[in-house]
Amino acid sequence: MEGYKRRFAPADWEAVSISARDGAQLRAWFIRPKEYSGRCVAVLHGISDSRSGSVGFAPMFLERGYAVLAPDSRGHGESGGEFVTYGLLERYDVVDWAHWLKQSGCTAIYGLGESLGASVLIEATAIEPVFEAAVAESPYSDLADIAEYRLTAPAFLSKAIVRGGMLYARLSYGLDFYQTSPLRAMAQTRTPILLIHGLKDDKTPPRHSQALACANRGAELWLVPGAGHTGAAATAPLEFRRRVLAWFIEH
Repeated sequence: MEGYKRRFAPADWEAVSISARDGAQLRAWFIRPKEYSGRCVAVLHGISDSRSGSVGFAPMFLERGYAVLAPDSRGHGESGGEFVTYGLLERYDVVDWAHWLKQSGCTAIYGLGESLGASVLIEATAIEPVFEAAVAESPYSDLADIAEYRLTAPAFLSKAIVRGGMLYARLSYGLDFYQTSPLRAMAQTRTPILLIHGLKDDKTPPRHSQALACANRGAELWLVPGAGHTGAAATAPLEFRRRVLAWFIEH
C-alpha cells in the first residue's frame, strides 16, 4: 500500500475487510480524498489480477472528490474464497461491498468493472439497485460462450470441454455456472450502464458488449477503435476519462 500512496495525490488510505455470505474474508483498500464529496466508486479487476491493478483508476476519481474502494475479488490477491466462481458468488460480494460503502457514509455509489469485474458488476446491479450508475469495460455476455471462444481446440471439442467442465463443477462442488448470465442480468437491471469495448479486443470480442447493449435500451455503448482487451484508457485516455466521469455525473 505504501508505494501506491506515494504515487497518488494526497488521500487517506485504509485497509478494510468484510465477511462474504459464505464466510470468505474479502479485503480491499478504501481511499478518501482530502476534499471528499461523499460519492464513492468501487473499481473491480479482472481474472488473475488484483486491486493492485484496478487501483490505477483511482486518481481520476480522487481528483473529482470521489472515494475509491478497490477490492481483491474472491480467490485473488489477499481475499479468501476457495474458488473463483465467475459471478455466482462474486455478484453478492459486490452488493455486500456496496452496503459497506453506504454504511461508511457514501451518499452515492458507482461502479467501474474491467473484464470479469465488468461482467460481475452487471450481474450485481440486477440483484439490488445499490449503484447509481456503472461502467463495464470488456465484459462477456455469456460464460460458456467466452470459455469456448478462448479455447484453441476445434469448436465441437471446445464445446464438449466447457460443457463437461461446467457439469463437473455442479456435480462435484455445487457450482451451477448456468445460473450466471450477464446477458440475462443486463435485461433485468435498472442501473444505467455504460459499456466500453475495444474493437481490437481478441480476448473478448466486441460482439459481447453489443449483445449486452441490445438487451437494455437504457445502456450506452462506446466502441473504441484500436483498443485491445480493457485497453480503452490506454488508447484514448482523455476520452475515457471524459466519458466515465460524465456518465457518473449524469446519473
